[in-house]
Amino acid sequence: MYRNAASRLRALRARSISRVPATARFASSSSVATTKSSPLGGLFGWLTGGGSSSAPPLDFPLPGVTLPSPLPDHVAPGKTIVTTLPNGIKLASETSAGPAASIGLYVDCGSIYETPLTFGATHLLERMAFKSTRNRTHFRVVREVEAIGGNVQASASREQMGYTFDALKTHVPEMVELLVDCVRNPVFLDWEVNEQLLKVKAEVGEASKNPQDLLLEAIHSAGYSGALANPLLASESALNGLNGSILEEFVAENYTAPRIVLAASGVEHEELLSIAEPLLSDLPNVPRPEEPKSVYTGGDYRCHTESGHILNGQRTHFALAFELPGGWHKLKDAMVLTVLQMLLGGGGSFSAGGPGKGMYSRLYLRVLNEYPQFHSISAFNNIYNNTGIFGIQVTTGSDFVSKAIDITVNELLAVATSGQVDQVQLDRAKQATKSAILMNLESRMVVSEDIGRQVLTYGERKPVEDFLKAVDEVTLKDIASISQKLISSPLTMASYGDVIYVPNYESVSSKFRSK
Repeated sequence: MYRNAASRLRALRARSISRVPATARFASSSSVATTKSSPLGGLFGWLTGGGSSSAPPLDFPLPGVTLPSPLPDHVAPGKTIVTTLPNGIKLASETSAGPAASIGLYVDCGSIYETPLTFGATHLLERMAFKSTRNRTHFRVVREVEAIGGNVQASASREQMGYTFDALKTHVPEMVELLVDCVRNPVFLDWEVNEQLLKVKAEVGEASKNPQDLLLEAIHSAGYSGALANPLLASESALNGLNGSILEEFVAENYTAPRIVLAASGVEHEELLSIAEPLLSDLPNVPRPEEPKSVYTGGDYRCHTESGHILNGQRTHFALAFELPGGWHKLKDAMVLTVLQMLLGGGGSFSAGGPGKGMYSRLYLRVLNEYPQFHSISAFNNIYNNTGIFGIQVTTGSDFVSKAIDITVNELLAVATSGQVDQVQLDRAKQATKSAILMNLESRMVVSEDIGRQVLTYGERKPVEDFLKAVDEVTLKDIASISQKLISSPLTMASYGDVIYVPNYESVSSKFRSK
């Protein structure tokens, strides 16, 4: 088939050439450029190796066309500018060359500020975001966002709340006004609150089927005493006690001027200031309260349930975790902890060795590739303002859980032992950490969130170079030192599923003290 097609093309090419006078075959390039191309040659030129004879040569500039100057090798990112209004609200922005802007309003208020009366309030506030306000119905909010092709979302964490709006730069005034209205003036209509309560309960029910989420919640409730033990996913009984009045009081108490940052990516600072200051300057300057205290104690949490089968046995999920004091206020330790998580890595056995799946991390090479009984194993960390928690999560068969705990303990002890981690592994983990930081910051919404959360934590936004430099400075000694500090803190252990064969807390804890 392909030979016949090729022979036909050769015949067509020969026929088209035979129609050209012999003298034209030896004409100069300039005369060829002025000759009108035949339709046949233009159609089959790319197949037969020829080209359109009407096009000028590509080795010199077109007449009358001015070439733009080339872009510089390095374009410095826009600097983050922060302005504090007289009432304590901070406005922070960073310009960008793109046509869109992302604006976020961040509040120093999360589940750590909840009390037994308000457990679940931040989760419900996340669902109540962009609902009816004193100035707009929920329907009008939706229509206004859709009219400018925008995207809004809200997020709740243990320490902060975030509300973001993403749209084209030409709509910055509308974005800021709607965002401020939705955060400052919610009315919490009973029917809207009840509707969202049902959705929150459904989300909690779905989360109860996700062992990884449950283990993370259990690690906090068992490992901390105080604010960080407050649940992000409140129980149904706690949610039943919430209503619009409680939400209104919670917002009035916590959404105060010194605890709010309006952050923007892709917006000129003077423009943001001129739009936002009249909308926010009348918020009362209430003294910022002291952050609720959390004390790390360690502990054990177990929940027995039927959680599916692995081959002939039941499935068991467990996590071993430790504390690293200091949190984001000790930047070097926080970055060492982040590199350590990347170094250990891990994931699911189904994707072991797959491209881009962390196949060079220690937990893949030393555990998943060696022990088929592991369904998954991965390192995790959660870093807060003044503390951080680091650990390893595992899913395995209940008949193998005791051996799996021993293997997990040995992996944690190994990184805490000098000489057990080589420079090649560390360099790979450092490069992966830097790559993750930079790729995340390619998103406008991540940039505005990074600005808002850093200003809440530090009062300023640290340049990304500070974080990259901190990663570059991590040494093998730092990895061993931080790991040793981790395993010297009290153990927090959580297990879920078939926990009958999970060793008791003291026997697992003693494995770290005996080394």
